[in-house]
Formats: sequence, structure tokens, C-alpha cells
Amino acid sequence: MDVLSRFRVEFYECLYARADALFELADAVLCAEGPVRTLVELSLAAEHRRGHGAMYAALDRGWCEPARLRRTLAGLPLPKAADGRIALAVDVSHWLRPDAPTSDERLFCHVYGRGDRSRDQLVPGWPYSFVAALETGRTSWTALLDAVRLGPADDVTLATTAQLRDVVVRLIDAGHWSEGDPEILIVMDSGYDTAYLAHSLTDLPVVLVGRLRSDRVMRRNPGPARTCPGRPRKHGGVLGLSRPDTWHTPDITTTTATTRYGTAETVAWDRMHPRLSHRGPWLEHAQDELPVLHGTLIRLNVDRLPGDRSPKPVWLWCSATGATPADVNRWWQSFLRRFDLEHTFRFMKQTLGWTCPRFRHADTADLWTWLIIAAHTQLRLARSLAEDLRRPWEKPAEPRRLTPARVRRGFRNLHPTAVRPAAAPKPSRPGPGRPPGSKNKQRATRHDVGKTVKRAKTIQKHQAHQR
Repeated sequence: MDVLSRFRVEFYECLYARADALFELADAVLCAEGPVRTLVELSLAAEHRRGHGAMYAALDRGWCEPARLRRTLAGLPLPKAADGRIALAVDVSHWLRPDAPTSDERLFCHVYGRGDRSRDQLVPGWPYSFVAALETGRTSWTALLDAVRLGPADDVTLATTAQLRDVVVRLIDAGHWSEGDPEILIVMDSGYDTAYLAHSLTDLPVVLVGRLRSDRVMRRNPGPARTCPGRPRKHGGVLGLSRPDTWHTPDITTTTATTRYGTAETVAWDRMHPRLSHRGPWLEHAQDELPVLHGTLIRLNVDRLPGDRSPKPVWLWCSATGATPADVNRWWQSFLRRFDLEHTFRFMKQTLGWTCPRFRHADTADLWTWLIIAAHTQLRLARSLAEDLRRPWEKPAEPRRLTPARVRRGFRNLHPTAVRPAAAPKPSRPGPGRPPGSKNKQRATRHDVGKTVKRAKTIQKHQAHQR
């Protein structure tokens, strides 16, 4: 309870404008009965002592300092593996806003079709990049550490690089990592340029593990130097992930028995690197010679998947070399823990109501996002204090194995014993509002959807590098 109360005080101090109304709004999200569907229903909760007008005014003119809240989140206890290693996951979740032409800074978000990739769509919305600390074992809990909204002028790779760097530096400053500790492990999906991120974060104590598409091609070492004159080779033979005839003898082979996936078999090749080109994040690379980034290539194959689905091999690339069989097993098991972040996204959207409001401005969406992160963090800190108020048809669960939804169900009983720094509301009268029968003569500005970076400038730089 001490850690939870201390966080509630620090969270309140991060609210610089309309602090009382915003703090009680976060409490209403935690204590409301059932999933959050609309904002106005939160004003009816007993924990929200103000009217719905004060709630809307707080979201419109309130202010939460993200930098201070980020430092507060980094200072909280973090889940670690048995060897003291911290595992981080980075992923993007979309707040879809297709019918909001007056909302600014929207991008086209890629939405996957259920069971059919031909039904994928591009829907306007606000993409948010989240970084969270992962736990060990099967769980739906993650420790959210940062969230950044990707704007029209942002490059996803460069923005992710800056975000990961800031998160790792804050964790080091908070004392979660010191000299001699295992390196921090960062896992990500195939949408990220793992090689560029590893090159940009080489000065930090991190190891990156990213998923590769099955059509990628990796390169071996060039081998012994040639005796004949000429420029030495940088790349060796080709290893096509979808062409087994190009695979050479692996350096490491492991077999692990799992309860969920059956037998997991992995083969790994050491010192494999991708062949880089002057495109994407490497377009403005200052050096004429692109670096050769060695790593470990891993192929993971399992017997079965949940739901009787046919498994496909998963290809991973790790930025570390000279791995042992224990390292390979740790990397692919940590990558599978990345899917716990998907449970967090689903809980935020379906239960906490992250994407339910229909805000017009992107700044208001950022403020609401930080309130949801603060609410989720309080549930994580209260998981050992909450009682299991299960339904008659639900199975009993151990106190430490409660899901976020069950902890939220009992958070209302913990709320009276937690610190409440928000002041009581003062009596007031509602404003006159718009005169009856009058119309709004100020039309809202329409905004275009998509990137604002000029493609002509990008093409010119690419042509200059080719010359």
C-alpha cells in the first residue's frame, strides 16, 4: 500500500492544471462498474465528486507533465528475470479515428484483416508507440514505461530509437541497472528495423531481438581475405530464409519441451548480418561505407499453436554474437513474452476505455492516454492487495495470479485506504452556455490525413547517394 500511495501522490504532482478533476477522473476509471464506455458515465461514479462540465473542462484545458510522469514510472519496482535481467518490449497500438475530419495529426494506420491478409485496411487514426517491461512466465501484466504518439512528420524508426534511448537512460538513472548487471533485453516485431536500432543504441547496455519476415536474405562473413589485389569483400554467401538450399550447418541447435506449444526446436547461425542500402533510416547516413552489423540468426519451430492453428517457423535476429544454447533459449522465450503487451492493449481499450472517447484534438488524446497509463500502473501496484471478487462461473485464482480485470473489480474496496491528494470540490453554478436557438458560426478546421514529409526531397537524397 505504501508504494501505491506514494505513486498516487507523485501522479497528482505531475498534473499541473486542473489537477483535482483529472486525478478524480483517473479514479473513476479504476472504480467504475464494468468497462468504460463513455466519459459522461464516469462523472456519475462516487469517486468523481465533480460534475460532467468540470470533467470536460479538465480534459480540454488540463495539463499533465509527461517528462515527470515518465521519471516516476521508471522509479517504480520493475519485473526482472531470475538472473536480474530486464526485458522490454516496444510496439505500436492504434487509436482509430476514421470519421473525424476535424482531428489533427492523423495518420493512416494499418489494420489487419481477421484471418485474411487480403482484407487489411488503412484507417485514419493516431498511432501510439508503447514501451513496457515484461514479466516471466505466462501472464497478462506488463509495466508500462512510456508512450509516444507518432505524428505526420515523424519517422517511425528514428522516433523509436529516441524513445528506447530515453527509457533505458531513465532506468539506469533510477538504479535498475548498474555495471556488472546483465544487459537489458529489448524485443520487437517485424515492423522495426532491428539492425538500425542496434547500431544507434550500441553505446547502451542493451541486446535487441527482432522478428524477421520470411522473405528476408541474410549474409555470412566473407571468409579469408583474398590474395589477389582488389577491394576486400564485405559480404559472404547468401542465406535466404525461404530457401532451405542456401542454409549452411547451424552453429547451435536446441530442443525445449513446452506445455503450450509442444516441442520447440531452434537452430541458430552466428555472425549473420543484413546487407544494408541507402534507404529508409540509412538514407542520411554520413559514412560512404555502411556498417556491417553482425548478429545471431534464429529459426524457431513449434509443434502446435493455440486454437489448432498450423504453426509456421519464426525467424529472429539478435544483435549479440557468440551465443550459447542458454542464450538462444532466453531470446526466443523473451520474444514470446512480447505478446503480453497485446493483452495490455486489449485491456486498455476494452476495459479502461482508452479509445472510447471521441476527442477532436491530438493533445487531448495524449492527456487521456497518460491518465490511462497511470490507472493501469495503479492496478499493477495493487495486485497483491486486491481480493478475488470472482463471478460464480469463474475459476478461483491465487492472489498473485489475478488478472488486471479482477484487480480492477476489487480496486473500489482499496480506494478508501489509499491516499487521495485531490481537494474537495467547491460549490459553483453552471455557466449560461449557448443561447437557445443559436447556431455555432465557427466552423472547425478540416485536416488532411497522412505524412507531411516531402517525397521529392527524399528522392533527391536517394539519387545523390546513388551517384
